[in-house]
Amino acid sequence: MNRRVVITGIGAVTPLGLSYRETWESLLGGKSGIGKTGRESLKGLPYPAAGEVKGFDEVSPFTEKEKRRLDPFIQYLVVSAMEAVRDAGLGSIEDPLIIVGSSRGGISGVEDSLCREGRRIRPSLMTSTMIGMGVSAVAERLGVAASGFGVSSACASGAIAVGEACRAIRAGDATIAIAGGTEAPLTRFCMEGYGGMGLLSRRADPSASRPFDRDRDGFVLAEGATVMVLEELGSALERGAGIYAEIRGFETVITPDGQIRPLASVEAGLMERLIQRAGLSQEDVDFVSAHATSTPVGDRVEAEAIFRVFGKTVKVTGLKGATGHMLGASGALETAVAASVLRHGIIPGTINLAAPEDEMPPISIVREAERGEYRAGITNSFGLGGINVSLLLTRYGGLQGSKGQ
Repeated sequence: MNRRVVITGIGAVTPLGLSYRETWESLLGGKSGIGKTGRESLKGLPYPAAGEVKGFDEVSPFTEKEKRRLDPFIQYLVVSAMEAVRDAGLGSIEDPLIIVGSSRGGISGVEDSLCREGRRIRPSLMTSTMIGMGVSAVAERLGVAASGFGVSSACASGAIAVGEACRAIRAGDATIAIAGGTEAPLTRFCMEGYGGMGLLSRRADPSASRPFDRDRDGFVLAEGATVMVLEELGSALERGAGIYAEIRGFETVITPDGQIRPLASVEAGLMERLIQRAGLSQEDVDFVSAHATSTPVGDRVEAEAIFRVFGKTVKVTGLKGATGHMLGASGALETAVAASVLRHGIIPGTINLAAPEDEMPPISIVREAERGEYRAGITNSFGLGGINVSLLLTRYGGLQGSKGQ
């Protein structure tokens, strides 16, 4: 069985907005969600910029007791899931599949408990910081009995969650899935950890995250969540659902010789296999939503991989200039944005790009939002540990086979 899978609903809480619509419009407008953090716990660190969710209480459905019980990464997830279900027009759901990805899970709650002098560790900390608890919280809030699980594979977590939900629907194991990624890593633990690895930017201004720019100096840590409703095509058509895009392929590969160092040959091979298994050709793909975290090595290697596969023929965008790096939530957001590109025919630009690095191959980077006839796109998520993920999406009804077929 190989059923077709479409995206029918999207929800998000990000540094750019408290809904997916606000986030999408901010991306198209070239806005930045990055700024100098004012959090007391982060004072004195040499990494002053962050992508913070602002004004979350405006959309939070949680009581004060629930806020104490549920880690922020779960709260962001639940609000995003509720929006995605509304956006999909689902009044009720029977037996959905729920898959959630997060790199750090409840790191906020862990740090808060361990670092407050004299504070007793609450028993609820054990459950509230579990990645799988996000799945349970979504099911509880929606009032449904569901199957599902949590995924933790570094920055690739959200993309893997979406891909595994797609596989389950294709195989006939589910008809509707709620899938995405969530993260609340703006902690001293994470800042000092990633900073100590030499991965974080030391700039304090909104342009600190600079995908592909020659002056980039590292990524900007960010928080947020993005959730999608995935649905078997027949189900979506039967109930008259709006369709963002179709998911045509999902592939993963682990870099064989190093947990941190990326390899262009591995990333290029991943995209090539994805295209081939989807029954398409390189010429069919119109854009790539790059992982592009703004690290000196990572961006250069990904640019080389994209150039090996496509040359200058595809448009490339890097969203993390606007959002910062939401770790496991980034891949989910970038998949959602790719779906919106295909639905609306406009691709967001890569902000904070003054001039590409001279050593990078000449890929076609989109600088400002650009309208076009987009039929297929790839989104990349490459995580620490060498876990690489790519998803291929097509415009629904717009591309069913390769030009050569």
